[in-house]
Amino acid sequence: MSDLLLPTDSSSQIYLDANATTPVLPCIAEVVSHTMQICFGNPSSSHITGIQAKHLLEQTRQKARDVIGAQLGDILFTSGATEGIQTAVVSTLIAAKQHTKKNPVLLYGATEHKAVPNTLLHWNAVLGINATLLAIPVSSEGILDLDFIAQYASDALMICTMAVNNETGVYQDLSAIEAVIRAHNTEVAWMVDCVQALGKTALALSDTTIDYAPFSGHKLYAPKGIGVLYIRQGSAYTPFIAGGGQESGMRSGTENLPGIAGLNKLFSLLLDKADNTFKSIEVLNSYRKQLHQALVDTFGNLTFNHAFELSVPTTLNFSIDELTSKEIMDLFDAAGIRISGGSACSSGANRSFVLDAMGVSDWRSENAIRLSFGPATTAAEIDLACERIRSLKPILEANCLVVSDSAFPLQEACALGLTQFRHQGACCWLYVSQDKQAVIIDPIIELIPRLEKIVHTQNLTVAAILDTHAHQERSGAITLLAQALRFSLEAEHQLGWPVHQTAIELPECTIERVATPGHSVDSVSYLLRCNQSKQVRFCFCGDLLLPAGLGNTAIDGGDALVMAYSLRQLSQRLDNATVMCSGHDYQQCFAINWQVQQQQTPLLHALLVNELSDAEFASKKSHSDESNLSKFATLCGYADSLQHSTAYELNAAQAKDMLATNDVTLIDTREPYEHGANNIPQLFSIKPARVMNIPLSRMANALVDGQLNPRGKYILLCRSGNRSKQAATNLSQLGFTDVYNLSGGMALL
Repeated sequence: MSDLLLPTDSSSQIYLDANATTPVLPCIAEVVSHTMQICFGNPSSSHITGIQAKHLLEQTRQKARDVIGAQLGDILFTSGATEGIQTAVVSTLIAAKQHTKKNPVLLYGATEHKAVPNTLLHWNAVLGINATLLAIPVSSEGILDLDFIAQYASDALMICTMAVNNETGVYQDLSAIEAVIRAHNTEVAWMVDCVQALGKTALALSDTTIDYAPFSGHKLYAPKGIGVLYIRQGSAYTPFIAGGGQESGMRSGTENLPGIAGLNKLFSLLLDKADNTFKSIEVLNSYRKQLHQALVDTFGNLTFNHAFELSVPTTLNFSIDELTSKEIMDLFDAAGIRISGGSACSSGANRSFVLDAMGVSDWRSENAIRLSFGPATTAAEIDLACERIRSLKPILEANCLVVSDSAFPLQEACALGLTQFRHQGACCWLYVSQDKQAVIIDPIIELIPRLEKIVHTQNLTVAAILDTHAHQERSGAITLLAQALRFSLEAEHQLGWPVHQTAIELPECTIERVATPGHSVDSVSYLLRCNQSKQVRFCFCGDLLLPAGLGNTAIDGGDALVMAYSLRQLSQRLDNATVMCSGHDYQQCFAINWQVQQQQTPLLHALLVNELSDAEFASKKSHSDESNLSKFATLCGYADSLQHSTAYELNAAQAKDMLATNDVTLIDTREPYEHGANNIPQLFSIKPARVMNIPLSRMANALVDGQLNPRGKYILLCRSGNRSKQAATNLSQLGFTDVYNLSGGMALL
């Protein structure tokens, strides 16, 4: 795939995550550096150097007033928006401690940055205000419900809204919100988060009754650690930081003069009408139009999660109908394009609370992508971004991620053998035989479009679609997938298995069905047996067994005593090397064999070596499940323990030194579409034969196919070092003793 390689060095990166942070403009960085080295005085000092520093500080304060339209009121320098929010909330709630409202409430927009509701929650409790926190609902377009505000404004101690949303770019009609608030409560404190508005919309705060407005420098090309808080004249104020009395006693601590100098230059650029650093709304709209078209040209089926006419032009939030946000982010990152999934502040979340509040579908919320650029972005940067985005299409086509225009797509996405697909913690398995027959086990509704695309673009013949049990936590997908694939299920079938067949015959293997109830009444396991060796290569055990754990029996259909019998029966059919393919993998083990499964699951081991009778096993299992149920809700199984990894961490220099010897193999654990975007042998100056691409989704197959030697020496890598660490841990648990992880992955090369 050399013709699909894309540059990924830092000098060629395309940065499209400006809502998270921005690079410091060179002219601003120069001013900051000058201030740190030359004009470094303490504004509180009375000598000339201090007086110069004080002049810079006050000059910046005046420029801030001019930029945000606030000649009245206070301008306070802070460490950033979070401190500004704390200051506003604490000031308001301390002033409200003596309130006489019968049912006091604190209102905040349901799509506010989490810094706002979390701050309200914290200080409401600490200060003993005991007000009720209420989220103001939003429409499907993200616009605040004015009727809701009107209903509760009279009881509100504080109302918090935002000017521009950080995930979707949706802007609020502040005039309309103000009219509703003041019609029902002329005294309530109103804070407006203006972080994403600076440089993108016009502001005239003195013409409003907004009490507090926080800003953050690093969202608009200034350094991190500096911000501004506007406080309306007469609004409540209590110093959040006490001490030496700086900032006229409003915020103690020596001022961050280099950061303030950076703001000074930023404000000068914003105020200079002759300067073209910051682009007009018309230009920014044209940039968005270009990016929109590039995304449509590349992905085809995608949905934008906000109305362009109701949002600033620098943010595009979208979901691709058949790809997860992780897949998109990994692909973009491999190609040197930096984007984010929803909000960078909540990148660990499974879904977007902003989109949830807007009522979008689960798929769109869970797989949202935010592409954002700054108002100082150049036309050349947008042109290059669009070119780089469009260059992804051949890789997407080659890996069955989008429908190919070619009659001969490459065949990497559905390589022969076993591939694991995951949705959150659930696992779906696709086995493709040598003659391209497909068996799909434990299909997941959210993955139907992906499976349909693979089957159709790769001309696979569906041999079976099977469930290991009627999954308690999700709707069955067999019928829907069969319809999508135009596969005829028998009128009478058991979880997809033809009732009159004893086995599914494939050229190289046979799949057998074994009843293994315990997690549920109808649970079965499918054993894939090699026709030549007669060994069971894979056991699709559903949720009877999970990596290093056992299925939950404290849910509908569960029976610990029956599970004990099933486990004993199954153990008589499996080999130590049989790879266990579970219906869920909460531990992200990806591949575990029967021998290690027993070693890492104490209760299972005790049962199979007869340290426990079936009744004793059932008693311990039931007690454990009931205990876990209270902690983990309705997970389908629990890991008893996990062996500590013996994999070693290497930095880039150590990895390159080790690769200088010929007995070391480099394993790229990223998916083929990511691997295909880089020339890995060139990056490490090694021969292509010493590089293997074994993504986590193919790890189980690699073990069975003998691609990996337990006595071999391997260095594993991925984008960030996380997936490769999982794989290294996985291999070390399976007895591989010379396994190393490239710490930081491709990001730190």
